[in-house]
Amino acid sequence: MATQPSDPDSVREPCTDCGGETLHDVRVEIRTESDNEENSEFSREPYRVAVCQTCDSETATRMNNA
Repeated sequence: MATQPSDPDSVREPCTDCGGETLHDVRVEIRTESDNEENSEFSREPYRVAVCQTCDSETATRMNNA
């Protein structure tokens, strides 16, 4: 379970690369999933992106898997 430190953009969570619980910078970004330019405006999805402050590894999780 992630915990909130004093910086609202950082959370402690497990890092698969470091093997421990480290601080991560977390943001939400909209990503285009289609390579087809005609439909790209309809294929944008929100992703939760976490970057480890120790090893800089990045994980992105699609937020609406409906």
